[in-house]
Amino acid sequence: MILDRYLLKQFFPIFVVAVSMFVLLLSLIDLFANLWRYLNYEVPLKEILQVCFYYLPKCLSYALPLSLLFAAAYTLGDLYSRNELTSIFSSGIPFWRFTLSLVFIGLITSVFSFLFDDLVVIPTYKIKNDLSRVLLHQRYSENNSDIVIKTRNGEVIYSVDYYDYRTYTLNGVSVIEQDSQGNFISLLRAPRALWSGEYWIFYNAITYQWENGLLRARPLSETDLYRESPDTFRRNAVNAEDLPSHELALHVADLKKAGLPFVEALADYYHRFSFPSVSLVIMILSVSMGGRFKKNILLMSLLASLSAAVVYYIMEMISMMMAKMGYIPPIAGAWFPVGSFIVIGILLLGSAKT
Repeated sequence: MILDRYLLKQFFPIFVVAVSMFVLLLSLIDLFANLWRYLNYEVPLKEILQVCFYYLPKCLSYALPLSLLFAAAYTLGDLYSRNELTSIFSSGIPFWRFTLSLVFIGLITSVFSFLFDDLVVIPTYKIKNDLSRVLLHQRYSENNSDIVIKTRNGEVIYSVDYYDYRTYTLNGVSVIEQDSQGNFISLLRAPRALWSGEYWIFYNAITYQWENGLLRARPLSETDLYRESPDTFRRNAVNAEDLPSHELALHVADLKKAGLPFVEALADYYHRFSFPSVSLVIMILSVSMGGRFKKNILLMSLLASLSAAVVYYIMEMISMMMAKMGYIPPIAGAWFPVGSFIVIGILLLGSAKT
């Protein structure tokens, strides 16, 4: 217990400095990447700082795993260089037991990261993006064109030329109804449909149905049968990064129900859970690297942390890209880097000094 408190006392000051350093670095990278655009549009300094402020939670989310890796590796390396680890090992305390408190910190940070991302990072990052688009005169629309969706287990198919999400209006609507065997029942065509709050109201609509071997056309009487949610027609324009986890799950379900591509959104949903676990994985990796550097500890710990982070994020980027393209299952794309680094950490831990 005394050694646990001593280890954490050595760890936390370095961790706080590392977090501050990496958050500042990530903020400056984003600022300088858009600085010429801000200057071009003569954006006031106050509004630039406001964008930077809303970007800080996202920077903290990215900086936490890297800071944990650096702080743990540096702390253990510093203890080793002062021969304190040797004294601890001589007392009969296993290395895994001595570093158990750091692994526990990684577990707590993983839970915190998930809640922090869901409750703080996602709303503030959306505000940051919206504000940036306004300041930089970038257009963004949730309107959709050329939409085809399936509802009611594929028995109703909507084809829409253009959907205006501001007025909840469908333009150039065709609705095909078929039975469970895929046999044609009716076709509805209307130049416009407006959402009433409960169902769609079609204007100047014509329905086509087979009667006695002939295809009859009749004006559509007002009906409340078409109750598909307006969000169904704009879901493929929604950015998954702007949705909390529970809304992202609904987004995936809506895409499946509408017959739209959902693999990319499903991969993002799994990634929402795998990314916070990086803190625990990184802590296991950093513990396994601890005590390997006796000279130039600061430099070697920083280089090892950056190298491990770069390898992880490249692996994650490739696996997520393959998952979104359908080459591998979405759950594999999200969790493969995590599993790989756990195996690497265990292998390194087996060869760690003890």
